[in-house]
Amino acid sequence: MSGQTSYGTNVGPVRLQEALRTAAQKLAAAGVPTPRVDAELLAAFILGVPRSRLLLVEGLTEAQAERFDALVEQRAGRIPLQHLTGTAPFLGLELHVGPGVFIPRPETELLARWAIEREPQVVVDLCSGSGALALAVKTALPKARVFAVERSPAALEWLHRNTAGTGVEVIEGDIRTVDLDVVADLVVSNPPYVPSGVEVNAEVEADPAEAVFAGDDGLDLIPAVIARAAGLLEPGGWFGFEHDDTHIGLKHLLEPEFEEIETHADLAGRPRYTTAVRRRR
Repeated sequence: MSGQTSYGTNVGPVRLQEALRTAAQKLAAAGVPTPRVDAELLAAFILGVPRSRLLLVEGLTEAQAERFDALVEQRAGRIPLQHLTGTAPFLGLELHVGPGVFIPRPETELLARWAIEREPQVVVDLCSGSGALALAVKTALPKARVFAVERSPAALEWLHRNTAGTGVEVIEGDIRTVDLDVVADLVVSNPPYVPSGVEVNAEVEADPAEAVFAGDDGLDLIPAVIARAAGLLEPGGWFGFEHDDTHIGLKHLLEPEFEEIETHADLAGRPRYTTAVRRRR
C-alpha cells in the first residue's frame, strides 16, 4: 500500500496497542475530532469484538492489520466512521447506515428518551431517515403502534432494512402531502434544519444534503412538520422535534395549535429540541 503507514509485518502478529497509537496519531493529524475512539472502534469492527474487550486482544494478524490500515486511511480522509463500519449506535440499537441516509447523532437520543417517557400508544415519526426515533420508541414500547414516514428513495432502502421484522410501519412519501389516516398521541421528527449558508464539518457533508439543509434560515420544512403534527395528533397529544440551535423563536409557529411549549438543551447546553402539547378543545 504505497504512501500508507502499514501496521502489518511479515513475522507474527502486530501489537494492537501500538497499532492503535499510530492510527490515533494519523487521525488526529487529519483533524478527526475523536481520533483514539475512532481507531478503537475500527479495530473492534475488524476483530469482531466490543470496544470494551480490546484490552484483552494482544495483536492483529497481518491480514487484519492491512485491513485496519486501509480503514484508518479512509477515516483520515474524513469518510464517516459509520460508513466504514456500516452501523451507527442509537440508544442501545445498532442501525444500518451508509451513503444516502442521515447518520443519527447522540443528541437525538434526548428526543427519543423524551418520547419514550410519554409512554404513547400511537406514534408517528416524520422525516424518519434511518428510522432511529421510530425504532427507539418501538423497542422500548413494543405494544405501541409506530409509523415511520420518509420520502427519499435512498433513505427508504435503509429504513426498510432497519425496520424489517420490528413492527414499525413504513409510509413512503413527502410528509407534506402523503396520505396519513392516523390519529396519534405522539409525533416526533428530526427534519432537515441547518441553514444553507452554515459551514459544516466533513462528516456532515457526507450526509445527504436534503436531510441536513433547509433553506437560508433552516426553516423551509419545520412549519410543514408542525402543521402535519397538529393534523395527526389528538387533543392533549405530544409533539417533539429537533431544530437548529439558532431557532430560538419558534413559539409563534406552534402557539396556534399547541400549548405547554418547551425548548430543551442538547448535550452541549445548546437549544436543540422543542416539545409541545396539542391544544385541548
